[in-house]
Amino acid sequence: MKKKNNSKKEKVFSGLLKDVGSYIKKNYLFLILFVAGFLAVSAINFLKISTSDTVANFRIDDFEVGQVADRTIVASKSVSADATDPVSITEGEKIIKKGFPITEEAYSKLKKMSASPVYIDYRAFANMELFLFLVAILWYLLFSFVSFNRKLNIREPIIQIIFFLIVFACAAFGTKLPIFSTPYSICIIIPSALFVMLITILYGQISAVVLSLVMSLGVLCATSWQLVPFLFTLAISLTSSGVVRKIERRLDLVFASITISMFNIVYLIILVVIFNNTFSGLLSTFIGIACNGFLSGILTLGFLTPLEYMLNTATVFRLMDLSDLNNPLMRKMLINASGTYNHSMMVAQLAETACREIGANPLLARVGAYYHDIGKIDQSEYFVENQKGVNKHDEINPSLSVSVIRSHVKKGIEKAHELHLPQQIVNIISEHHGNSVIAYFYNEAKEKDPTLTPETFTYTGNPPSTRESAVVMLADTVEAACRTLENPSVTRLEKFIQTLINSKAEHGQLDNCDLTFRDISKIKEAFVQVLAGYYHSRIEYPDQADPSDSEKKSENKTESKSEVKTETKVEQKDEKQGGKNAK
Repeated sequence: MKKKNNSKKEKVFSGLLKDVGSYIKKNYLFLILFVAGFLAVSAINFLKISTSDTVANFRIDDFEVGQVADRTIVASKSVSADATDPVSITEGEKIIKKGFPITEEAYSKLKKMSASPVYIDYRAFANMELFLFLVAILWYLLFSFVSFNRKLNIREPIIQIIFFLIVFACAAFGTKLPIFSTPYSICIIIPSALFVMLITILYGQISAVVLSLVMSLGVLCATSWQLVPFLFTLAISLTSSGVVRKIERRLDLVFASITISMFNIVYLIILVVIFNNTFSGLLSTFIGIACNGFLSGILTLGFLTPLEYMLNTATVFRLMDLSDLNNPLMRKMLINASGTYNHSMMVAQLAETACREIGANPLLARVGAYYHDIGKIDQSEYFVENQKGVNKHDEINPSLSVSVIRSHVKKGIEKAHELHLPQQIVNIISEHHGNSVIAYFYNEAKEKDPTLTPETFTYTGNPPSTRESAVVMLADTVEAACRTLENPSVTRLEKFIQTLINSKAEHGQLDNCDLTFRDISKIKEAFVQVLAGYYHSRIEYPDQADPSDSEKKSENKTESKSEVKTETKVEQKDEKQGGKNAK
């Protein structure tokens, strides 16, 4: 029995080690990054403690002459007298004793200990290190378990750690300056609103909320556990992320900066009232706080463009720039591959409408749809939407046709990298066919060689990993297929689109994205609504008729008129003849 139990424990332990090993192998970059970030903030923390006037984890301001000591402090190191301070300290000496008043000599020795570089308060350092370690764990867990609805890139935590270190350093060393020594004035130099606005625009509000929480805890530690800067940083950070989360123009950042300035003042007033402080002497602090908010918006506008290109993110501003169809690539597509261009415009409309219905990013889907087929530009004549009576594939075998068709995804990715398009757009280009089978050529080749397998006739990409990418795939399939549908009524569109979506789901093309059954139902309804409006029947106006048709109609009318005249004459003759016979 013991051997069996031991073997079971060994299996459990080995399984646990295997899981941990696979997790580390998969996330080692993030783990290394967070360890490096913790070491960096620890270095700042050590520098702060080594230059702080603290003794035994208490500030020198906590003591005064005549005060009854509530603790005993023993000198751990000797400090000799010098010209500026004649007081000397001997190792092992009791500076103050619990329950006894603090003398002037003892207070002088406390001041010398706090100012001496040989006295580093390791207890205070250890306390802050433990707190920062817990913050680091919290941060990593948030990044691991919070759903960002997208694949995380290593650049995102890098920029967040840089922002955190800057805020922590400003809060830690700002308190050492007399002008920013109070809990209210230190808020002036904490650039939390600036960094949160940048993160919101670059990566979204969820990421900004995570940074707001962690950054506020860092400020709490850096300011020696003062609640005012912690609460102010948390409040204005969350507010900043909410203010800029739906802006669509760069000019809106100017109005956002004014709004944040007003919130800064309001939050500071609330904190002054909550902590029962007076407003006397706080005029300069209010002015500084207002300037902090305004400059945060202006600096966001300045830093945003270089960060967009350095981090290669699909911000709303960059997507708006890319949605301009007058750029050289789109003009080239319109000239060289007009059918692909029109197809892309329709796919963009379908994808944007569907993403708006399911709460995904409609602008990202629209721009991704514009660029999803840019790989067809160089060999546009091989794709059916650009062919004009001549099919190039009639001249080559199915295997070569498949390689040409399949290559447009790879060429599209290459062009996207050349244009330095955001990674989200590149993902849509690479995933809009997934790893599905090119059915037409596979069936054609299968008739000639029954031993062929579908793997040789599949796209080499991966199934969509985001909702936007999945919607573009479905819109691409539906738009192309519905062109072949005869008499596209609403009922026929609904059945046909449902069949196409079911086929993608059955072949595993929707397994890696976060689409739900409710989302798929809304996507189908959005597609039907758009396509029903596009294919709706119209009244045929006379001036829209083909000239040849009008000539034929006139000939038919002439013939019918002559036939009527002939029949009338015959009837009249018959009537006259009948009258004569009657007489």
